[in-house]
Amino acid sequence: MLLSAKIAPTFDYPVLHEFWSRADELGFHSVANYDHFYGLADMSDPTYEGWTSLAAMAGVVTRARVGCMVTGVTYRHPAVLAKMAVTVDHISGGRLDFGLGAGWHEEEHRGYGLDFPSPGVRVEMLDEALTVIRRLWTEDAVTFDGRHYRLRDALANPKPLQKPHPPIVIGGEKPKMLRVIARHADEWNVPSHGDVAAWAKTSALLDDACAEVGRDPAEIRRSIQLFVLPAKDGHLEEQLARLPELASLGCDHAVLSFYQPPSVGQLQRCAELI
Repeated sequence: MLLSAKIAPTFDYPVLHEFWSRADELGFHSVANYDHFYGLADMSDPTYEGWTSLAAMAGVVTRARVGCMVTGVTYRHPAVLAKMAVTVDHISGGRLDFGLGAGWHEEEHRGYGLDFPSPGVRVEMLDEALTVIRRLWTEDAVTFDGRHYRLRDALANPKPLQKPHPPIVIGGEKPKMLRVIARHADEWNVPSHGDVAAWAKTSALLDDACAEVGRDPAEIRRSIQLFVLPAKDGHLEEQLARLPELASLGCDHAVLSFYQPPSVGQLQRCAELI
């Protein structure tokens, strides 16, 4: 099982820089942040923007892969996001994992004056956005007439370093989302506080969604995001103890999402399992 480390950009930059560097040195598969404008535990907490901080991360992390887990489709036009992602792919030397989801944080949308459509519409937007982004990454010029997005002879150069494009990671678990994942994803991820049975049930539903769209389910890497409270006594070990069962159920990749910066010893403890 691959093991990755994630921290939200809600801490002072030197703290983030140290976490990124140490996770890279310890051999984690990837290092991730998140794409929100408000705080993690308290919405008023100072929070850096996800993609600009990801670009900074890409210059600090030299071996591990990097990614934003996951970007909300409602926050940026897909053509602009495609360009941003290619920039980070080049900064990192071709180590970007591109994460995208339907978005969920209604308070952020309301606060920033962003449209927050119904869940079904956001899933439609995600489906169209992924189609647009993939085409921009692989075609010379793109014209697209969709329900939500329209492009006219759109140019997107340079192309990604990774061919045919950076791996697409999609987060989600509802039926409509699983069909979008089955069509587009190289990796599926779902956040969890440790409910292994629920993860396995959703993974099986993804197999069914793949059958519906004619996709080999083995083509999609299965992953989980485990939330870790390093300041809570015993919580890290409790989450790490779930990894063997997850692996036995077909989980290929676990992302440890730290709610507070872990100590050096805690991060080293996790790295022992790599």
